[in-house]
Amino acid sequence: MFEIVHEDNSSDARVGKLTTYHQVVDTPTFMPVATKATVKTLTPGEIQEIGTQAIISNAFHLYLSPGHELIHEAGGLHTFMDWDGAIFTDSGGFQILRKEFRFKLTNQGISYFNSRDGHRYMYTPEMCMEIQGALGSDVAMVLDDCPPWGSTRDDVRESVCRTLNWGQRSLDARCNDNQLVFAILQGGTYPEMRKTCAQKLVDMGFDGYGIGGLSIGEPKEVMHETIRLNLTQIPPDKPRYLMGVGSPVELLESISLGVDIFDSAFPTRNARHQTVMTRHGQMDARRSTLARDFRPIDEECRCYTCQHFSRAYLYHLFKESELLALRLASIHNVHFLQELMGGARSAISEDRFSEFRERFKHGYSGQDNIA
Repeated sequence: MFEIVHEDNSSDARVGKLTTYHQVVDTPTFMPVATKATVKTLTPGEIQEIGTQAIISNAFHLYLSPGHELIHEAGGLHTFMDWDGAIFTDSGGFQILRKEFRFKLTNQGISYFNSRDGHRYMYTPEMCMEIQGALGSDVAMVLDDCPPWGSTRDDVRESVCRTLNWGQRSLDARCNDNQLVFAILQGGTYPEMRKTCAQKLVDMGFDGYGIGGLSIGEPKEVMHETIRLNLTQIPPDKPRYLMGVGSPVELLESISLGVDIFDSAFPTRNARHQTVMTRHGQMDARRSTLARDFRPIDEECRCYTCQHFSRAYLYHLFKESELLALRLASIHNVHFLQELMGGARSAISEDRFSEFRERFKHGYSGQDNIA
């Protein structure tokens, strides 16, 4: 199911293979977000050509529309969206707790308000597993309780108890033999609660473990220390998935700690906000100095956008609010991160990851410093 192929000799980075029903995924890997069975503005063929091995969709949103029964009738999520790589499905609990669903947390599950029909419903761990089983994803994430940054110790303790209860109920309710099931570690930034949650979920025997509840407002140094702590509590032969992190430097820092899997809307969201990534930092594609800049976004990039179009053309498209701008910028940003993952895997395999990471960080400041 998960095999460690090589461990870097200068960091905790590792190359592995995650075998799922539809795809053997080389790790470290980055998953673009396909919340509603689509990576925004891109076709499945395009994201596959970019080098994407796995994507993540959202079980709760697909349950709301078009419905898991309809997707099952269509042949499953892979057939429905014409994607033959691996698919992770998030439970959707985070979205319920963060969006407009007017939720109420109970030990039974999450009571939420559906603005589509004006009624209140209950979303339980058992229901979540039933939905994901019908979708036919390769990896199902269990329903968990993710407390917001700044929650009190008592609130975090309660969320850990609920996460553990829901984790066991999710395992008991698994209904698709072709599906791996990953738990999600919670505990805020309280080390003892993180440790307790991790130990008890590991004892339940999941196929992999997500590190949740981070990158939601806490300081970077606190996030890194929490990741470092949780990684020591996950068995080394299990895949480690850091949820919601997608900026290039954070990806490399987390890989160096031993993380295998990532997901984020970062590349496509930035593209829709006129920001593209280069090896020298992020670039605002609406900057007027690009109007006569006929170089590609990144002169070393081999993506479709950089091979065919200039910064001046992209500037023109954004200035005129042309939809093609969103597509070309998204193609480039997703390709950029997949190339970064490929470079990281090669560097780990050759025991030069620390050098690779430092060289990238030296060039990439994350600021608008493009020459």
